[in-house]
Amino acid sequence: MQEQPSLYIPHGGGPCFFMEWPGDPHLWDNMAAMLRSIPGRLPRKPDAILVITAHWEEAVFTFTGAPQPRLEYDYYGFPAHTYELTYKAPGAPQLAQQAARLLTDAGIAATVDHQAPWDHGVFIPLKVAFPEEDIPVLAMSLKSGLDPADHLAAGQALQSLRQQNVLIIGSGLSYHNLRAFFNPASQADNDAAEAFDDWLMHAVGQPDTGRQALLQQWSQAPGARRVHPREEHLLPLMVVAGAGSDSPGHVFYREDILGKAVSAIQFGD
Repeated sequence: MQEQPSLYIPHGGGPCFFMEWPGDPHLWDNMAAMLRSIPGRLPRKPDAILVITAHWEEAVFTFTGAPQPRLEYDYYGFPAHTYELTYKAPGAPQLAQQAARLLTDAGIAATVDHQAPWDHGVFIPLKVAFPEEDIPVLAMSLKSGLDPADHLAAGQALQSLRQQNVLIIGSGLSYHNLRAFFNPASQADNDAAEAFDDWLMHAVGQPDTGRQALLQQWSQAPGARRVHPREEHLLPLMVVAGAGSDSPGHVFYREDILGKAVSAIQFGD
């Protein structure tokens, strides 16, 4: 069977897809359409989805182990109904054990947390992309320290899951400077966002070895620290790129939101 791809996607701003966004109710429409298009990009319906979320960091890579993880509404100041959203897909405890074992077998410390919830980096984009809520979901943390090499190596160790019909999704945002994000008049920030996104398209478009070398040095890219003052929303890409095949990745969605370039990236057909 054809293996599943690995995807790096933007998950928007909080519960943005499930509310009337102030000022521009259509601001997130294209991103929502991209998320809804994901099932059609896949060779078949996945047996499970592994989501690496930008909103969870642990001392070692950690996986959710509950049969039905609770939701964590880790966003603030949004309408009351967005704190009542549900996502009732089952968890994937057996896959959690397998994924942790793949990492430890590769010499990478990992564990399973049976109490860990799904944060909004998990349930918000999945609620748009897979509204049927019938595919088991496993969430994975980042590793504190945010070393890109660690995350690339973790992705490499997890690559075999794609052959088992597991869809690997990195949930973050390729532009994540919130102070600058809502200042569309800042041309310097807009230019930095475009320059960094251009570099990112070049980097992921390289074959595996060249791609990893470039991504490990992402902070040297044009506009890098202006785009990511802290890199937690970029690090899910490293896991996804590590889990990608030797063939180059490609950008399947790019949009300027409030003047800032934002992209989604796919590895594998």
